[in-house]
Amino acid sequence: MPFNIPVIDDITQPALAARLQHLLDNKTKPVGSLGQIERLAQRIGLILGSEAPELKAPQLVVFAGDHGLAARGVSAYPSDVTWQMVENFLAGGAAVSVLARQNGIGLTVVDCGVCHDFAPRPGLVINKLAPGTADALEGPAMSAAQCNVAVASGAALVKDLPGNALLLGEMGIGNTSAASLLMSRLAGLDIVDCTGAGTGLDAPSVQRKIGILRQVLARHPDAKAPLDALAAFGGFEVATMVGAVLQAAAERRVIVVDGFIASSAVLVASALQPAVLQRCVFAHQSGERGHALMLAHLKAEPLLDLGLRLGEGSGAALAWPLLMSACAILREMASFESAGVSRQDSAQTAVR
Repeated sequence: MPFNIPVIDDITQPALAARLQHLLDNKTKPVGSLGQIERLAQRIGLILGSEAPELKAPQLVVFAGDHGLAARGVSAYPSDVTWQMVENFLAGGAAVSVLARQNGIGLTVVDCGVCHDFAPRPGLVINKLAPGTADALEGPAMSAAQCNVAVASGAALVKDLPGNALLLGEMGIGNTSAASLLMSRLAGLDIVDCTGAGTGLDAPSVQRKIGILRQVLARHPDAKAPLDALAAFGGFEVATMVGAVLQAAAERRVIVVDGFIASSAVLVASALQPAVLQRCVFAHQSGERGHALMLAHLKAEPLLDLGLRLGEGSGAALAWPLLMSACAILREMASFESAGVSRQDSAQTAVR
């Protein structure tokens, strides 16, 4: 049965936006002096429909899956690293584990299609569709039915999560290739501009990777619609993330987007429902080639630019305190009137 894509309503809300801007402009500071934090505060206020937004029980989900294309050498690491890193996440030793723990963020790892059998335990959700996608150079990475099930499982997962904020993470050796392919096809960009070093390929290996990805695109010339491209190029973790993004957007959760692969899932979701982007906060611009172009295509304003290219949701977790600060500014910072502080006149403000 086809997954019923939820309708994502426009949340522009001019009246609320004006009230939020008035509140920010009347805090005890020069107008606009908190820069991007003020725009972030307004965005969160609009998503949550509140002049005093409060982020509750944030959930970081790491979607994990293997890729058949990885056997062609598109990554510097072997596929076994996918399941080994899942174990590392669950043991609390990965970067995202540390950052989630530091910031009080709930962490869930989802086996969407890892080539390994995990023992059940707290913090692990097993939604395995298959032990990795197929080789996209031989045929579609997944069938239409598998793609449908993956998207639906992502939506169902979010329905069961508490809180009003979803932070996106992923793990899958070879998934920068899937993201590059999706970006090239859905954004209409040359694969050269969409492809980088991933886990650390040297320059000759990147050129070889580009050649392979160009062949994959040629193998699937008719995979142009969002879900057709997703099925053709993979992966299971990206498809599951697409469903999670759509459901989180429908529930008006704040969606904190990590790096290149998470952005590719948002690219697919927003191609299906453009208003998804109104619910998204883009944590950072990664060091992966192509991410800056993808952010530009999505008209996104990343919060950080630290040269990150780890994935896992690490950038989303690092950016989380900025979201908390933006909400606190709206809720707790005094106005000129309440604090008894004299404000500048408009001429002085304009000069500053």
